[in-house]
Amino acid sequence: LSVLKSAARLHQITAKGPSHVTKRAKPRKAEGSTVQRRSMRLQRMQPPEVPQVEAAVQEEEYPQVPAGPLPMAVDGQEESSDTALLGTWLRLSEMNSKDAEKPTCDMKRYQAALSSMLLREDGIRKVVSSRVCSVAIHPSESAVLVAAGDKYGHVGLWDVSCRTEGGAHIFTPHNLSVNCMRFSPSHPAQLLSLSHDSLRCGDVSRAVFDEICRSEDSLSSFDFLEDGACTAIVGLWGGTVAVVDRRTPGTSPELSADIGFKVTRTVDVHPVDKQYFLAAGSVDVRVYDVRWLRRSGNKAVSTLHGHTKSVASAYFSPTSGHRVVTVCADDKLRVYDTSSLSATSALLSTVRHNNNTGRWLTRFRAVWDPKQERCFVVGSMARPRQIEVFQDTGELLHAFCNPECLGSVCSINAFHPTRNVLVGGNSSGRLHVFME
Repeated sequence: LSVLKSAARLHQITAKGPSHVTKRAKPRKAEGSTVQRRSMRLQRMQPPEVPQVEAAVQEEEYPQVPAGPLPMAVDGQEESSDTALLGTWLRLSEMNSKDAEKPTCDMKRYQAALSSMLLREDGIRKVVSSRVCSVAIHPSESAVLVAAGDKYGHVGLWDVSCRTEGGAHIFTPHNLSVNCMRFSPSHPAQLLSLSHDSLRCGDVSRAVFDEICRSEDSLSSFDFLEDGACTAIVGLWGGTVAVVDRRTPGTSPELSADIGFKVTRTVDVHPVDKQYFLAAGSVDVRVYDVRWLRRSGNKAVSTLHGHTKSVASAYFSPTSGHRVVTVCADDKLRVYDTSSLSATSALLSTVRHNNNTGRWLTRFRAVWDPKQERCFVVGSMARPRQIEVFQDTGELLHAFCNPECLGSVCSINAFHPTRNVLVGGNSSGRLHVFME
């Protein structure tokens, strides 16, 4: 069969012969031509050590606010304009005791009043340098004085009636975001502001920011336990609450109580029965009795069920406390009946509402109108940009909007206690004032 001869022939055929392809010579690089660089990552080389000077520059550019009392000095402003603003605040506070409260009107008249409130070009001002985290309105009826706290510890004051550039000034009493602010109900010359590290009282009569409470745990919110504003309940981001008494020397709280929350975002005191306060946590909203607070093992007086995601805020209705409105990340606004403060508060109404503000906007907080027991205001993600007012039944009563002047989301809003004035703050530090 000649098997061996055939195998030898096949082997000769399949054997690789010499290549007849000629290789092209690489062109030589001309002298002075640019050399292609390779990254140090591709060369597997460690980058050289660079001295860390950015941190030092940042500390010099943003000095830390020291503990203790601080002078009420305006940042980067002349002393004359500083004195004029503080003088206006003091004058309004002295006149406030003569002002009378307006009675609550019926719903039709209330809707008509909302429709008469407009936003004009001179009603917009950049009051603080960054995102607005809290807003407070002075209770005087003779003028509109607004305070705003931002993400970087600034407190801005704006005399809306002043049409010049000197009508708004910035103070720096805190290091971190100003989460909550309130004018004292009995002494409007005092503005209390809370940041992560401290609770301060700005007293315009003495031109000083006193330090009331300082804590290593981050503070989230506060509310007064009585009309004199001497005692307050303070919520902490760690889930606890604290009782603070301004008459006690030092800056330590009187009591720190564990209420079983993972986080406490807002606290709110009942407007009639001051011993009760409302706390909103991660998915928990409960009512507690401050008289029975202990360091641990505290039981709630009433629980508001139904929240499936984190709760941003919860507040009592302003006159009777018979309603509570909450804002939840499950895109719902809920109104509860707290007239009896039973073990479980009944859910009255639910409103579908887009509450996903994202990381660049302050979370929505629905707050009641002090002049109308059954209505509350909340920010909106809808376009055109607007601020919405709802009734406790869930009905949308009015939407404040102005396509020419309002082009951003106002996450933080507040009504004037007696006048038809609404203030909304956005993420760039601007305040928008709707008024008659």
